[in-house]
Amino acid sequence: MNRPLTALFAALEALLVAGIGIGLPLVPLTLLWAYQYGLQVDWVVFWRGSVDAWLLGHGADVRFMLDPLVAASVGFEGAGESFPITIAALGFGLLTLLLAQRAGRRIAETPHRLVGIGTALIVFFGISLGATLSALHPLARPSIWQGALLPTLVFALGLCIGSEIARARLRGQRTQEKESIVTRLIDRVPADIRLVAGQILRGGTVAVALVTAAAAVATTVLIATSYGGIIALYEGIHAGVLGGVTLTLGQLAFIPNLVVWAASWLVGPGFALGTGSSVSPLGTSLGPVPAVPVFGAFPAGDLAFGFLGLLVPVLAGLLAGLMVRSRLGDRSTLELVGIGAGIGVLGGALLAALAAASAGALGPGRLVDVGPNPWLVAAFAALEFGIPAILGLVSARAREFVTTAREASAEQ
Repeated sequence: MNRPLTALFAALEALLVAGIGIGLPLVPLTLLWAYQYGLQVDWVVFWRGSVDAWLLGHGADVRFMLDPLVAASVGFEGAGESFPITIAALGFGLLTLLLAQRAGRRIAETPHRLVGIGTALIVFFGISLGATLSALHPLARPSIWQGALLPTLVFALGLCIGSEIARARLRGQRTQEKESIVTRLIDRVPADIRLVAGQILRGGTVAVALVTAAAAVATTVLIATSYGGIIALYEGIHAGVLGGVTLTLGQLAFIPNLVVWAASWLVGPGFALGTGSSVSPLGTSLGPVPAVPVFGAFPAGDLAFGFLGLLVPVLAGLLAGLMVRSRLGDRSTLELVGIGAGIGVLGGALLAALAAASAGALGPGRLVDVGPNPWLVAAFAALEFGIPAILGLVSARAREFVTTAREASAEQ
């Protein structure tokens, strides 16, 4: 495959990723336009709504201005004024990341990898910028620079991950292939430092993954057991069949946010659904919330054994410490304490980054504060990961000390 064909292939990959992301909300909205509105409404309205949803999913801010009649019916303070929505429906960003990873693997298998990656990035940036400009409207105006840049950054991250995965596989097949610049730079770092840093990264990532997996299970159970309340909210909205399908797809894009919120709940700080509200293991205090059906799964009162959720991050930190201990070799107690603290700090930082990405403003008035507080999540998670990780790391040394003491007493 020559360079022009590689560039064309990469451009089509970028177009496919952006097209799927925007098309997912656009298809049901177009059906809604055709069957429920009888083609009487300008279709561009639905195009702008799809682009706005896609941009929000990548972290771009969109500033809204409600119609006076709609603002009066909402009942929230400040609904009649211009307000930003900054919360990201992370499902769109996750979809772009996964599709871009696939595209990166395919592009890396071509003879002109750098040409393909550069072309894909330029084309995707152009699509993001064009889509953002096409969605500008006085009642819903996305940030132009965020709309052009943030989706492209997510796409670039996926491309890099996919490309490196493909190159690693190719290096395994071609033993004489040159190592990458990144690999050569890493090889210059002393082996012991690489080992310790690698195990801290492994332990912190494992702890966050375990808590996130437990949060995903908890979210699934809550949605399944609150099915009646969710259906009641659907019926109260009177959206019709196509409107209900569109609303469901929008909520599916919001599921990753709910999982991160559940992880913040397990860690301890919980999350807010409006200024002054709180959903945490110690109790739930909610005011008026948006009529989003999936929000009906949130617990309405105090949970008798909610504090038991705090055991999840503690056990995750302990397991992370036990997992990396066997790979560290002979270490002093002080070194093990430092490594355990590093696992806690890194795990707290990763979970705080997820919390920050999942939070933001969901509307006017008190809805400017929705989601977890990343600073509290970082502090709680660092302690709940770090201390158990230290115990897991030094437990083997403690066992060795006890065994040595027993053998010495037996000899005496």
